[in-house]
Amino acid sequence: MPQTATSPGAKPLICRVCAKGFSKAEHLRRHERCHTGSKPFVCKECRRPFARQDALTRHEKLHTRAAVTKQAQGPQSLPVPQVNHLDTFPWEPTRAPVEVNISTPAPGQGWGTSDAQQAVNLQAVASDLDFALIWPDSEDLFQSIMSSDSSEQWQIPLGSLPIPPVVQDVSGMDFGSPNSFDDRASSIGTIPSGGSHQAVRNVSDMVTSSSSSVTAAIKATSITSVFLDECLHMFFVRFIPTFPILHRATFVFRDCTHPLLLNAMALGSLYLGPKDSVAKGEALWRLAHTAVSTSWQSLITHRGPYDACNGVQLLLTALLGQIYGALSKNRAIRTTSQVFRPLGFFWARHCGMSDCEPFSLEDLPFPDTPSSDKEHNWRTWAAREIQQRALLAYYILDGLVAQMSGDGASTRHVANPLTLPSSEAAFDANNSDEWLTHMRSQKAEQPSFRLIFRSLFPPTGSFRALDYQLSAFSLRVILEGLQSLVTDSDEFDLSAVGVPDRSDVRRALAQVHETITMSIHLSSSERLEVLLRWHTICLDTMINSTVLCRHVCSRYDIPQHVSGGARTLRPGFDMLKWVSTEDARRALLHAIAIQDIIEQLPRGRAHVIHMPSALFAAATVYVVFALAGVANIHLPRTIVWQDALLSHTDLYLGCDTTRPSTGTETSRFVAEGKTDSPKGVAAVRNLLYEMNSMQKLFRCLISQWGIALDMEEIVNQWITLCH
Repeated sequence: MPQTATSPGAKPLICRVCAKGFSKAEHLRRHERCHTGSKPFVCKECRRPFARQDALTRHEKLHTRAAVTKQAQGPQSLPVPQVNHLDTFPWEPTRAPVEVNISTPAPGQGWGTSDAQQAVNLQAVASDLDFALIWPDSEDLFQSIMSSDSSEQWQIPLGSLPIPPVVQDVSGMDFGSPNSFDDRASSIGTIPSGGSHQAVRNVSDMVTSSSSSVTAAIKATSITSVFLDECLHMFFVRFIPTFPILHRATFVFRDCTHPLLLNAMALGSLYLGPKDSVAKGEALWRLAHTAVSTSWQSLITHRGPYDACNGVQLLLTALLGQIYGALSKNRAIRTTSQVFRPLGFFWARHCGMSDCEPFSLEDLPFPDTPSSDKEHNWRTWAAREIQQRALLAYYILDGLVAQMSGDGASTRHVANPLTLPSSEAAFDANNSDEWLTHMRSQKAEQPSFRLIFRSLFPPTGSFRALDYQLSAFSLRVILEGLQSLVTDSDEFDLSAVGVPDRSDVRRALAQVHETITMSIHLSSSERLEVLLRWHTICLDTMINSTVLCRHVCSRYDIPQHVSGGARTLRPGFDMLKWVSTEDARRALLHAIAIQDIIEQLPRGRAHVIHMPSALFAAATVYVVFALAGVANIHLPRTIVWQDALLSHTDLYLGCDTTRPSTGTETSRFVAEGKTDSPKGVAAVRNLLYEMNSMQKLFRCLISQWGIALDMEEIVNQWITLCH
């Protein structure tokens, strides 16, 4: 029966803007402030406005508490907050209050060089820090999430289902996208009565229940505005330096859609110490995912004040959300991330992001140009740069997830039409004058990635470094392009039509290695991070590490949830025979290099997104050798990586496989499994001991990237098998 004004659950009060119903006048008034932006409640002390009375009351208590504390302390300085010892990374820096600058560790401080770190208890200091947020708008976002009608605001948009307009509408929740993607509601026509009408109501109830459960989870995790503020802070100081896709200097909180902010905060939560940060981060991710899944039609029409096209923030939202999801401890979130992976490329194509004209150096202002004009040009450039980097980062993520899951790439990487991004120095500039100085020294014409890939596959063999100044970010895009070519070959090294074979890919990887080692503008940390991914891809040219993991787990009946899905195994593959091959010894050299690099990375950089998969690939190779009874390995004193990568066939293009080896110690190790170095000189590795060391590294990674928990459990069972 239809509701009446006196029936339970009736909502006789209707919003004049979006036609939402409310049962109480106070709820309607609070909701209408979402449309008007009104903040009628003003603090008498600091004149800060609030949209809700309870928020103002809570804020005023902070002034009272601060005054009492100051009076009790007199002229003394504020006390140092109490800290809790937490099971965090060995190299995780002390978690500071939000108003304290976080120092960057000195290069060379590795995993084992620091004592156990400490972190400030968020709950103990949250109330005292609330009036000193780095991002004051975090309070508004918090109030928007926690408002009593938020469960109605984060629901499926009008027109997404054939539901009458009185049911629900997302226009009340400001995603930063006032326009709808299309207007399908008017084209649906009259809904037939009877069973179909009841089915539509059931679907509506299901969607409402799902949205309510997401917002209920947010409230249950005790998220505060201070937590949101600190998450965003850690996102910029910890994540962005290793994955430079958002521009901190021109970042404006209010110009960002809520789902983008929530995903950035979810990533930032991974760098916090308290153990409940993981649950809170997952709640933020689920809320953002719900918003994107149900409201992408509106989000794809959003356009920032300096954006060249629509949908840039939707792409960024999807990118950050899928990075979080792909490396999450939660298996359901990981699967969701993999399923939604191709959507980013579709949205980018729909919005024409690859077709946008890049920022022209001819538009650079002169040094004597008015500051306002320089500021405008700087922000316009930053928006173009963010758009380009977001799409390039999607290529990086696509290649990484493809390798981790054993699937193919979502798009053709080597056809990437985008040009090289601007220099990191220009991207890191803190003001328009500093930016202008760096841009003046940049080349006017930048090559496209498609052209760079062509130069990696010349008609004749060549191992020269690429004649481009490539940043670490650009090198990662190139490496994932080569990774996509590796996945295009099957387990028998048979390439698809038009795809280079593995010998060609290995020679291209040799050129990239020359480029990395000769790039003097790369920092030591950046070089290690890029080489870490380079060694992992080289290892996969010898053996698909994901398939190899499945073989080991299948043979010994060990459940694994890293690659996911029901996968077939390589028929007729014999692990014991493979260990005695040259490819196996090449893979082992790259696995050892992976472990060495991870242990060398400084604390502040030891959480790049490709670290878990690299370490797991190395552990997989180790366990196969250990199970075959090869535990102690005598390594060459120095390794020539060209010999560790290229076979005679690769090196001589298959023209003369009878030519002798180059005679290096590395080539003899690959051919015979032995080294010429006398005992006491050659490096010796005991793979069982190294796997124990790896297990500790995985435990350190767990607090950052939850997928390492599943990896560590598998490695633990492998170690048990070997003893």
